[in-house]
Amino acid sequence: METVERKRPIHLGDHVRRMRTALGVKQSALANELGTTQQNISRIEQEEDLDDSTLERIGKALGVSTEAIKNFTDDGSVFIQTLNDSSFGNSGPGGTFSQCTFNPLDKLLEVIEENKRLYERLLASEREKVEILRQQQQS
Repeated sequence: METVERKRPIHLGDHVRRMRTALGVKQSALANELGTTQQNISRIEQEEDLDDSTLERIGKALGVSTEAIKNFTDDGSVFIQTLNDSSFGNSGPGGTFSQCTFNPLDKLLEVIEENKRLYERLLASEREKVEILRQQQQS
């Protein structure tokens, strides 16, 4: 008995959405990169078919090929292959999105606190030196 594998038709808008979310990019960030609105990105992601120029612009903005978007699978194998192919180019000077995994203000506050601790240790060391010099002068 043969089993018939039922293939769903390709829903390119859904592929765009899943690729975008896999990359951690918000609709508003993609819209900003493409010079459009978040609502337009939402509409694009609901479309079953997209023209090649739209796919190319989205792929370029996300740093992936149009083929990676078209062939995106549930298990993400095409996406992983795309990352390994070095076609994932959204980092560096020509990159598009900055994947910041920390709050920059929190990091700044940590650095300020560390500088305070270092300053306090330096100041304590200088006070010890002054005290030693005073004791030597009194002897």
